[in-house]
Amino acid sequence: MPTDRCPFCNPDPGRIYAENDAAIAFPDAYPISEGHTLIVPKRHVASLFDLSEAEQAAVWQLVAQVRAKLWHDLNPDGYNIGINDGPAAGQTILHAHVHIIPRRKGDSPDPRGGVRWIKPEKAKYWGEGGE
Repeated sequence: MPTDRCPFCNPDPGRIYAENDAAIAFPDAYPISEGHTLIVPKRHVASLFDLSEAEQAAVWQLVAQVRAKLWHDLNPDGYNIGINDGPAAGQTILHAHVHIIPRRKGDSPDPRGGVRWIKPEKAKYWGEGGE
């Protein structure tokens, strides 16, 4: 995708609420929960693994900073933090990004397995006793 058509390369500055030298944070346009935030590297690359070590570190520093802000502002019970790396993994915008999704007790009937539910037949690895 050319950077002039990439929605992450030129986001509305009013949506950006945190940043550092290598990354920005803004709300997901299609949030799964209140506070769902994207951490996006400033450099246009498809995968986080195409970034330098310093850029990767800066992305994860911003993830930690935003997570702390969400704890303070929303007081969620937990988080899903994830990356869709490549179209086969569900990446629809080929500009690397990290999802921070605040979770609340009761927002899912049974949250065990977390991201494993992308493959429902593989998600439930525990026994009937809840082990």
